[in-house]
Amino acid sequence: MSEPDSPQIRRSIEVEYWVVDDEGRLVEPGPLVAAAPGVEREFVEPILEIKTTPCESTPRLRAELFERIERVLSVADEHDMGLVPLATPIHADEIADLPSDRTRIQDEIIGSDFEYVRHCAGTHIHVEQIPGRAIDQLNTLVALDPALALVNSARRFRGQPLADGVRSKLYRWMAYDGLSHQGRLWRYIESRADWERRLQRRYEEFERAALEAGVDRRAFAASFDPESAVWTPVQLRAEFGTVEWRSPDTALPSSVVDLADTVARTVEHLQDAEVRIEGETGRVTDSQVVLPEFNHVLEYVNAAIRDGIADESLCAYLERMGFDVGAYDPISRQQGDRGMMTEARARERRLAYAERLEQDVTEAQSMRAD
Repeated sequence: MSEPDSPQIRRSIEVEYWVVDDEGRLVEPGPLVAAAPGVEREFVEPILEIKTTPCESTPRLRAELFERIERVLSVADEHDMGLVPLATPIHADEIADLPSDRTRIQDEIIGSDFEYVRHCAGTHIHVEQIPGRAIDQLNTLVALDPALALVNSARRFRGQPLADGVRSKLYRWMAYDGLSHQGRLWRYIESRADWERRLQRRYEEFERAALEAGVDRRAFAASFDPESAVWTPVQLRAEFGTVEWRSPDTALPSSVVDLADTVARTVEHLQDAEVRIEGETGRVTDSQVVLPEFNHVLEYVNAAIRDGIADESLCAYLERMGFDVGAYDPISRQQGDRGMMTEARARERRLAYAERLEQDVTEAQSMRAD
């Protein structure tokens, strides 16, 4: 879509994986944290996060992400551990937090519903802000949010099937249900000042909820600021100079990179294209990016969560917005079994997809060698 001489914007990925032992049980990552740069703990015990640096092209992003995952897998093999690219652990009761004031405060504010968040592993895609076009970038990513369906990777929470994209359902419709404006997709914004006002209002609302829950004001201020107190799928990130899309599930690395590539190319296109908001269909052409009115975006988002790419109107929309839907095979669509899943069966499935992730990395190694 971009002109050949248009500068490429930098892009980066953060992806979370469940860590399991050789019997498929959830375990702490232990030695895996030191395996490569950009590898960190998440806020719950059995999740490992792998981050890339900002990369100027998708080939560089792909090479860096796979190289870091490969190094983690090498250490994991030495310790009979694996990485599982599923959005939830499929079947698990309580998952323990790592001790931190930030997590403790969220737990006190949100209460028992915070347990939903502990069962979620996802992917964050960052794209560099284009001077003068960051608002168009953010609004475009809002309109692209239904593309989360392309990498839906789990349908189950505690063994029970809930939705094609259960992680998004847990976040948006269950975990933050008691906090207005948190967790859900926000409407298009008009300016940076509009964004800053929204952040400040959400921060004040969250602070009031904290004080009502008995949280000390100074402890709250030490753990949160207006930017970090917000949970919404698309965000302007002043700290990194990016627009961040937080909706996709964790998935196989190749699928995640392909998704990031289309997102980055679409956002790059804003350097040359007019952006309009109108109607319900949406489209990306050589000269225009037409975003549907927000209520129609929400209809596509809801379809992406409930039914994923089984919804024909959603797939048609994503094609118009530049995605090759047929190139994706979401893990959630590969799991045809119904009814309640046992813990033993969930362990088997975790191990199967840990092996799939290793195969994905091995195939990428072979392609680089060729």
